[in-house]
Amino acid sequence: MTTVLLVGSSGREHAIAEAIIRSESKQKLVSFMSSNNPGIRHLSTHTEIGNLSDVEAIKRFAIKNKPDFCFVGPELPLSAGLVDELDGQGIPCVGPFKSAAQLEISKSFTRLLMEKYRIQGNPKMKIFDSLTGIEEWMQQLEQVVVKPDGLTGGKGVRVQSDHFQTHKEALQYAKEIISQHQKVIVEEKLEGEEFSLMSLTDGKHLFDCPAVQDHKRAFEGDTGPNTGGMGSYSDSNHLLPFLTKKDVAEAHTITEKVLHAINKELGLKYKGVMYGGFMATKHGVKLIEYNARFGDPEAMNVLPIMSSDFVETCWRIIDGNLRGVQFDKKATVCKYLVPQGYPDEPKKGILKVGKISPDARLYYASVDQQNDGLHSTASRAIAIVGIANSLAEAELIAEKNCSKIEGPLVHRKDIGTAELVNKRVEHMKRLRA
Repeated sequence: MTTVLLVGSSGREHAIAEAIIRSESKQKLVSFMSSNNPGIRHLSTHTEIGNLSDVEAIKRFAIKNKPDFCFVGPELPLSAGLVDELDGQGIPCVGPFKSAAQLEISKSFTRLLMEKYRIQGNPKMKIFDSLTGIEEWMQQLEQVVVKPDGLTGGKGVRVQSDHFQTHKEALQYAKEIISQHQKVIVEEKLEGEEFSLMSLTDGKHLFDCPAVQDHKRAFEGDTGPNTGGMGSYSDSNHLLPFLTKKDVAEAHTITEKVLHAINKELGLKYKGVMYGGFMATKHGVKLIEYNARFGDPEAMNVLPIMSSDFVETCWRIIDGNLRGVQFDKKATVCKYLVPQGYPDEPKKGILKVGKISPDARLYYASVDQQNDGLHSTASRAIAIVGIANSLAEAELIAEKNCSKIEGPLVHRKDIGTAELVNKRVEHMKRLRA
């Protein structure tokens, strides 16, 4: 029997836990979480609640439970060096060492790595650790994107016309970042459509999951503040309606080159997930950023339709003999139910979960099981995923099952709908023309 340690407690980790338990091999799951996620707890033999950046506490839990390997879900323990510590205890991990996790921890590391190894996909950009030269650089760009260098939970990037209107406002935000002793990246604003391409790697071989599109804006019609992600969709052909095979091939090539570059630069093999956030533009595919783990919500689109044995795939990543990863030809639509007022003034409350239909999945995220029931917290609470042969069917399934959740929650009803998807398709048609 294989004992697997899972670290994390979001909807992403609930989906990972489900994939582990679905494995044909006999396995036992033990989980270290930051909150009492009932979905993960139900699938686990042993659990512990603690701080995900507390490497020593996680290591003690691991030594006590003697896992055969560990799957690290979120970025926080990766940035804290958990993989390095567990590897030192003889516990292999699916997830990169701290130095390789710079891929996500430091946006400047990735941009400069791509420059050094002449990898296509970078926008015009410069990195600053002081105000010197920022205003002059902004004047060379028609519109700008301003990014803090470190981890921001998907909410730190600000884009001209979306989050501010003028270069003067952009400069003010750059000053805020530098005042917090962070580097700031100022890039040209790209026009196109974003997509996520998550790839699994053993350090040599690289295999892609189906392409997914996430929706960061809080409100319908892509309005409101940025969030960690309000939902996402994937199509049955594993492309997206606005993408070509060439677009996905370009994104794969960029990730493959970055993999080889990071291995050469650091003298190691990157093992785990390389999640590229890309944009299809009229000038080809450009990299927005990399993450060193599965996306949330994107993991909930791809893991339920993964036909390869997940535990066996993890072993192949660890052993360096990954030979292919297969997915069912299904479309998926994920919709996140979030507290009313999210993300600025979220209302907490007690939730009631009804019976979910067999063609849907429910994943618990930022919830806490207490004696008096299931409580929402200040962040995304529950994800519902519809799975079907077509995108339209999957969207209907997801929407129908969202109504099975009672409590002070809201969700974006437009995710995965023909109206919103067609806007993307028409946008790319105009750009490519």
